[in-house]
Amino acid sequence: MKTNKAAAPHYKWGDDCDGWRLVDRPDQSIIHERMPAGTSEERHYHERAHQFFFVLSGSAVMEIEGEQHHLQRQEGIEVASGLRHCIRNEAAEPVEFLVISAPTTRGDRIAAPPVYVREAAKSGDAR
Repeated sequence: MKTNKAAAPHYKWGDDCDGWRLVDRPDQSIIHERMPAGTSEERHYHERAHQFFFVLSGSAVMEIEGEQHHLQRQEGIEVASGLRHCIRNEAAEPVEFLVISAPTTRGDRIAAPPVYVREAAKSGDAR
């Protein structure tokens, strides 16, 4: 079925962030999200859902189990179920991205305590 952002159900979350539900089924959800500069979500995890985040415009920092991954436009990252994570917009401009989840995250979001944060190794860096 064809859809678009203008026709998708819209919701607000966090600190003036936006979401548009492009696909909303029990087995899968695809959400277009927008985060203003300087916003973040709370650290959490999903027991069942596996997610993929893909940046459409702007940049974001995805923290997964305390490791920070800097994402630029046209870059994405997978988050396996059970991993504590949160996304932040540390830039001076909004970030827009897709969140693809299977199955849906409805009823599957569990708050997680803070973890020690470290930078992810850059390509070619020795550990």
